[in-house]
Amino acid sequence: MFERPTGGNAAVLVGLDLGAEGYAETLEELRLLVASAGLETRALVKGRRTRPDPSLFAGTGKVEEIRERLREQDARIAVFNHDLSPAQQRNLEKALDARVMDRTTLILNIFAQRAKSHEGKLQVELAQLEHAATRLVRGWTHLERQRGGRGFLGGMGETQLEVDRRLIGSRVKVLKDKLHKLQRQRSVQRRARSRGNALAVSLVGYTNAGKSTLFNALTHAGTPAANRLFETLDTTTRRLYLPDAGNIVISDTVGFIRDLPHTLVAAFRATLEETIHADLLLHIVDAASEARDVQIDEVNKVLAEIGADGVPQVLVWNKIDRTGAAPGLDRDAYARIVRVRLSAKTGEGVEFLRQTLTEAAASRTSQPTQHERAVQA
Repeated sequence: MFERPTGGNAAVLVGLDLGAEGYAETLEELRLLVASAGLETRALVKGRRTRPDPSLFAGTGKVEEIRERLREQDARIAVFNHDLSPAQQRNLEKALDARVMDRTTLILNIFAQRAKSHEGKLQVELAQLEHAATRLVRGWTHLERQRGGRGFLGGMGETQLEVDRRLIGSRVKVLKDKLHKLQRQRSVQRRARSRGNALAVSLVGYTNAGKSTLFNALTHAGTPAANRLFETLDTTTRRLYLPDAGNIVISDTVGFIRDLPHTLVAAFRATLEETIHADLLLHIVDAASEARDVQIDEVNKVLAEIGADGVPQVLVWNKIDRTGAAPGLDRDAYARIVRVRLSAKTGEGVEFLRQTLTEAAASRTSQPTQHERAVQA
């Protein structure tokens, strides 16, 4: 659905300061997102407004500046670090004579490129279609012409807008049915693992925090791990044997990001259910990031949205090789481990995480599992 641009991959980024916290961090995130999408950043246009312009989001003066940057840099794409209304996007493309992408479209683009499994592709297509359906409301006025009764798609007097809405609705229903079947299959697999009495652990965290690198360090799974956003989309599950804990089932999940599109959260709910049914969440944090506190909050928001906020959680302070912090673990007043400090890249401190998993497995034997608690509820 989101085809690669034909006019090259050079882009001008646009980030306006609307007074929200973490403006500088969001600009850095935008650069990483653009790079992950395979685009080349040629320039960054910044500005400050109290509120978005209703028609052009950035205002006429700033739009002229963006247009000039596009011309100077021979770029054909303007990427906004904001969500645009259908009308704003259409007006901007007309004023800039260039393709305009907002933050949600950019993230959907990345997910479409990264999805490898059958389930992942279905989830991405569902998110794309549900996002496109919201753009039909007022953004596609050119499709409001009425169709005659002779067309093979539309009925008598049916507008092109109504035809497109109906076709999208039909495809969405097909995709949801397929994903529901896959969801039932996952449920059967989880029950089988539960009967094996293995501790179920899910890795969660902000995108590019190092989840896949840590997953590989623990399980030797060899899953892709690169320094780019949303490298992992498909959940990967492996067994880990620890001498004093027995078998542990560990799942690596998709990373989160601030303002993650709700259509993606909804579409990937089946995948993210691994976190809901886990006995323990390892919340991986990029300790070297200045925005780590904001990132922790954003991850917790998504966990609450999918109903996983009640699952026990341990913070894993990753990338200490870049901060100079010592490896180790921190406990609360009840002697429970609440944070582990390590480097998944160098392996320093990973033994403390294995100790954490061993203690979690030991305490689990005297408490009901997440699955058992769900059944009892």
